[in-house]
Amino acid sequence: MKKLLLFSLFSFLFFNNLQAQEGFRIGIQGGIPTGDFDEAVSLMVGADVGYMWVLGEYFDLGIATGYIHGFGDKFGLESEAGEDVQFLPVAGAFRFWPVRDLSIGANVGQAIGLNDGNDGGFYYRPMLGYLFNQTTEINISYTSVDLDVVTWNTISVGLVLTIQTKPDRL
Repeated sequence: MKKLLLFSLFSFLFFNNLQAQEGFRIGIQGGIPTGDFDEAVSLMVGADVGYMWVLGEYFDLGIATGYIHGFGDKFGLESEAGEDVQFLPVAGAFRFWPVRDLSIGANVGQAIGLNDGNDGGFYYRPMLGYLFNQTTEINISYTSVDLDVVTWNTISVGLVLTIQTKPDRL
């Protein structure tokens, strides 16, 4: 009986994933810093790349990395008030799809600091996404990197394109 139950569960998971949408995700984002860096940094831009696997009809799980660049107080021109800040996040990603074209999720991992004096820290980015079609999503997110003494926080809007490797969920 246990073997039959395990075989049924394995078959369900295997065949369920064959019908799911999987793919590479490439995105861009732009936003403003809040909190500790709102005076020193005026604007943030970023690029994201990752891969998502579908774990059934409502959940996706994947990996993500990218690049985050915060411009000093003069929109990219270094000033006394602030220097540019850069991070390379490496994270796990998950998404929950409560309805067909709306996702709630987060990226969680480590952000590696790239500029001098930046050691990076724990990275998390909760987000809310809206799927326009099978491959294009717009999202709103909050990014946080916990540094030793201060915290990097931003609110951003992003555009994500998915290059599908399996049939879509729609």
